[in-house]
Amino acid sequence: MRLLASLLTPCPGGPAFLTLLRTSSSGTMQIKDPLNFWGGRRVELSDVTGLEPVYEPATGRVLCQLQPCRAAQVDAAVKSACSAFTAWRKMAGMERARVMLEAARLIEKRREDIAEVEVVNNGKSITEARLDVDSARLCIEYFAGLATNMSGQHVQLPGGSFAYTRREPLGVCVGIGAWNYPFQIAAWKSAPAIACGNSMVFKPSPVTPVSAVLLAEIYAQAGVPEGLFNVVQGAQETGTLLCHHPSVAKVSFTGSVPTGKKIMEMASKGVKPVTLELGGKSPLIIFEDSDLENAVRGALMANFLSQGQVCSNGTRVFVHRPILPQFLTEVVRRTKAIQIGDPLLEETRMGALVSRPHLDKVLGYVEQAKKEGARVLCGGEPFTPADSKLRNGYYMTPCVLDNCTDDMTCVREEIFGPVMSVLTFDTEEEVLQRANDTTMGLAAGVFTKDIQRAHRVIENLQAGSCFINNYNITPVEVPFGGYKTSGIGRENGQVTVEFYSQLKTVVVEMGDVDSLF
Repeated sequence: MRLLASLLTPCPGGPAFLTLLRTSSSGTMQIKDPLNFWGGRRVELSDVTGLEPVYEPATGRVLCQLQPCRAAQVDAAVKSACSAFTAWRKMAGMERARVMLEAARLIEKRREDIAEVEVVNNGKSITEARLDVDSARLCIEYFAGLATNMSGQHVQLPGGSFAYTRREPLGVCVGIGAWNYPFQIAAWKSAPAIACGNSMVFKPSPVTPVSAVLLAEIYAQAGVPEGLFNVVQGAQETGTLLCHHPSVAKVSFTGSVPTGKKIMEMASKGVKPVTLELGGKSPLIIFEDSDLENAVRGALMANFLSQGQVCSNGTRVFVHRPILPQFLTEVVRRTKAIQIGDPLLEETRMGALVSRPHLDKVLGYVEQAKKEGARVLCGGEPFTPADSKLRNGYYMTPCVLDNCTDDMTCVREEIFGPVMSVLTFDTEEEVLQRANDTTMGLAAGVFTKDIQRAHRVIENLQAGSCFINNYNITPVEVPFGGYKTSGIGRENGQVTVEFYSQLKTVVVEMGDVDSLF
């Protein structure tokens, strides 16, 4: 085994990038360095009470111990962000872009090593983890370009007077990440924030705390001011402290609907804007005239990416009745062929779920579906890989459920696991009504060769991110976000600039004041 040489470059004034060994299989990586980061370096907390074990999903072993941040540490991180904001906001957009592009270059250089850390951190396959790292890099590159275009508007007024607008940063932004895309979410939240001139304090999920600090060190190496991007570890208490902190100007959260509601309530106490990217129970509609091969591929991508742990997944698959038998035959055949196992091996296509409690929860949904009358066509069972070191990992076989109805728990609730619920429909009007019959509205998709039908159906679907003849494609150039309880605001795309900045109007009088007094 070789050392992670590309990750051992010292940060300016900080420790080595990451102390661990690169592995060709799961079960041997060791995490030694602290996972909290502010003031441009990793921070070892003096208070070692309340340590929480962090597990490697592939093996079930303890990967490291998490040091949660409390009030004093949160305050130190926010103060560090405030200090960096003072300098960063005054830099020209071109100067900020130059630093961000250097960060993107460093991510590209270290792609393989970051991806391996993400696999150990999360349990997803190395193939998917590489794509997540690519998405993070592309996001930073994209917003680096937008950093040079933070322009306002000029309005001519009578008598030679005029007005103009300035788009200005908010200040210290808080990012709270989810455990399904740890490194990517850290980039998706930080890139638009710092492009607009803000600083950020980021709190990863306590389940997957390892990779966000790598992004912090990359930003530091790229040349951002000390404290521009900080990482504080912890669970609900830490998140609450961040939301209530008087120096925090905005909160951006990715996670569940119930937690998103709590964060919105806490932020409202300080009238702080929020971006919420929450859950979904998205419909995927497959019409009889669709290309069946592509429809099956789309359904698999809509349900089994990251072991089904994707908020935008199209887990309610509505299939036109005439093609149901062919669709089920092919989707079951391909689902059974999905290679499950060590997520660090190239041939693996499905790794481990993120934790033992979550695995048990997903398996419980399958059992409940069977009790309610759904038929399991394949999967839905615990899986034990042949490799003995993986026997305590959190694996299950991907599941396809048939004979589902709209009132079943598996159709109404977000499972967040590799479980596809297949339903049938007869008419376009019927399926639209059923597809929209949910409190959530994150994503939706349609497969059809009829271009008029495709656009007509998409127009009537109540969802923020929609797909025609594909699914789960999220280029950073386009906005991503939901309707209804699936969230507020957008991530990615040019519009995101509006959610990380504020507009100032300036009126300039070129003559005398016309007063009524």
